[in-house]
Amino acid sequence: MNINFSPNEARVIGCLLEKEVTTPDQYPLTLNAITTACNQKSSREPVMALTDAEVLDTVEVLKSRHYIQEVTGSGSRVAKFQHRFCNTEFSTFQFSDQEKGAVCVMLLRGAQSAGEIRTRTNRLCKFSDVKEAETVLDHLAEHPKGPFVVKLPRENGKRDCRYMHLFSGAVDVDNFVVAAPAVTTAKSNVSEERIVELEEQVASLTQDVAELRELLESLTS
Repeated sequence: MNINFSPNEARVIGCLLEKEVTTPDQYPLTLNAITTACNQKSSREPVMALTDAEVLDTVEVLKSRHYIQEVTGSGSRVAKFQHRFCNTEFSTFQFSDQEKGAVCVMLLRGAQSAGEIRTRTNRLCKFSDVKEAETVLDHLAEHPKGPFVVKLPRENGKRDCRYMHLFSGAVDVDNFVVAAPAVTTAKSNVSEERIVELEEQVASLTQDVAELRELLESLTS
């Protein structure tokens, strides 16, 4: 692939992919909405604090590379933007909903295990179980137009391998092979997947509240 997104570019594309599904009534997004999405404190790793100017610069670069398109609505004076990254008539990549959801989460959160992908894509697509998520990730790693992801070596103390997207260039797997922190006895009695699920439920509710607040402000402004 001739793609090498910067961290800011990956974040913007990931946000557009996410909001296209989770808030379709507000998509395409204004520059302000993209900045807010990029800087969310939930469902983002790492948390960023990008300015409107930084996001605009990123959007302009992505526009010049034909990954983003500016659109104008009837009667709207505010510029809005939509991605052309995948699943459009102009896109090179055509992904299933599950593949698109997995790629979106990795663009927003970096390396993820199959269990994390299954849980963290719950607003984007559906996986019946972790095995199905793993199958989709393995297919992305072996895709004839890819690979789009790479399977990382299992970390010490971890049960599952993680996967990382390749849209920001080749991955140095040695950077991901680090000793995992010690796990407390109480935490070890709860499955890792269940912990992730509970964390995501809290993050999803937090995100819902933030989106409702943003929508209310836009209606009253």
